[in-house]
Amino acid sequence: MSNLVLVLNGPNLNLLGTREPEIYGHDTLDTIAEALENQAHALGLEIDLRQSNHEGHLVDWLHEAGSRGVVAVILNAGALTHTSIALHDAIKAIPVPVIEVHLSNPHAREAFRHHSFITPVARGSICGFGALSYTLALDAAARLRQ
Repeated sequence: MSNLVLVLNGPNLNLLGTREPEIYGHDTLDTIAEALENQAHALGLEIDLRQSNHEGHLVDWLHEAGSRGVVAVILNAGALTHTSIALHDAIKAIPVPVIEVHLSNPHAREAFRHHSFITPVARGSICGFGALSYTLALDAAARLRQ
């Protein structure tokens, strides 16, 4: 049985720590990756964290997750959450549970952020807890493996 969790991050998440820290916090993607690595080790998991500003990369990585038999995918699709039918369809096409993650609470923000194309096809969604959203998602992924 695989012990790999794929952590996928979409557009602009490479700017964490400097982009609107009042909304997204001061943690960088590297800081989040380090915390996840430590947590994954304690849970007997491995993580593979990736980020792309390109929708097609995320689709390809979701397809890869389906063929590799990973435990789960933690997905922060960023703004693509609200626009990408391609990500919706890619998630539906794979047998791997996808956990949707957001640092902020999209439902407490602009109206265009209230709709997610990811939520209906995700196993679950965690939002509004800053970097803690990722660690909560990794804990959920570990429990899915049991």
